Amino acid sequence: MRVPKNHLITMRNDDVFSIEELLAAKEERYFQECMVDGVWCNVMLKRLPKGEFLYLIGNLPAKSLGKHYRKRWSIEVLFQNFKNRGFDLESTHLKCNRKLSKLLVFVSIAVAICAKVGEFYHQKVQKIKYKKHGYKANSFFRKGLDLIRRGLKNPQESFVQFWQNCINLFIRWVEIQLSYNQFFTKIFG
Repeated sequence: MRVPKNHLITMRNDDVFSIEELLAAKEERYFQECMVDGVWCNVMLKRLPKGEFLYLIGNLPAKSLGKHYRKRWSIEVLFQNFKNRGFDLESTHLKCNRKLSKLLVFVSIAVAICAKVGEFYHQKVQKIKYKKHGYKANSFFRKGLDLIRRGLKNPQESFVQFWQNCINLFIRWVEIQLSYNQFFTKIFG
């Protein structure tokens, strides 16, 4: 859970500290069994560039809170891509759970394809530019989605050839997966 920086941390010995006090000597600190807003929890504190703080609380070990927060954040980005950064999934009028789950599968595949196209473009064609704050101007997903949209609106021979190669690679991957499944089924029955 992310917490505003003005929340105080009460240690087991009842000493109360602010984030600024706890991060005066170190850039990153971990505390087990502290109280924040009347809740016993573990705390991770980190001073970020530009004087900001990352303040995480949870019931996991304090040193693993950052790792789990990064995973959670990548899921948040995925949901943003589903919703309003490309696929507008919230505007669906489907009510049937079976149909919704199928739609979610296809949108997930489309998001993965967009991200891989963007990553490929970044690695093999042209690096995505970085802004002054150090982050890429576009995510791999956004770059891939923009490239696919552009190619579908104005298909050129190179675009068609690229997608034929992608489809062939996908078919080959499915064939390999099926052969692995058949192999392991024969061995382990």
